[in-house]
Amino acid sequence: MDVPEDRRYTEQHEWALMDEAGVRLGITDYAQEALGEVVFVGLPQVGRRVRAGETVAEIDSTKSVAEVYAPLDGLVAGVNAALADHPELVNSDPYGEGWFVLLEVDDPGVLDSLLDAAAYRALVG
Repeated sequence: MDVPEDRRYTEQHEWALMDEAGVRLGITDYAQEALGEVVFVGLPQVGRRVRAGETVAEIDSTKSVAEVYAPLDGLVAGVNAALADHPELVNSDPYGEGWFVLLEVDDPGVLDSLLDAAAYRALVG
């Protein structure tokens, strides 16, 4: 199971990565494997304001439907439009091309309150 050191994680198996554009969100390798083959991803409208804990995306897979939660308060600045035609990117590249949402966060410091890679590895065993 891949758990990159350069990002933060939630107990609900989302990851958050600060880059030059904002905070990029996705699901972990652990989560995509548990879901099975992803067949659809529902993404929010750009410009939508989200609060930490709110559903920010929905994933349909061959096994189940899952929600992706915003780990931080912010504004949806962008979405990964490629997922509309290629939802399988969530499975093949969950930490790269399979990202979901780009947030302009209200308080970037809150990112430090999320799990680091070691804590996330301990969570999933």
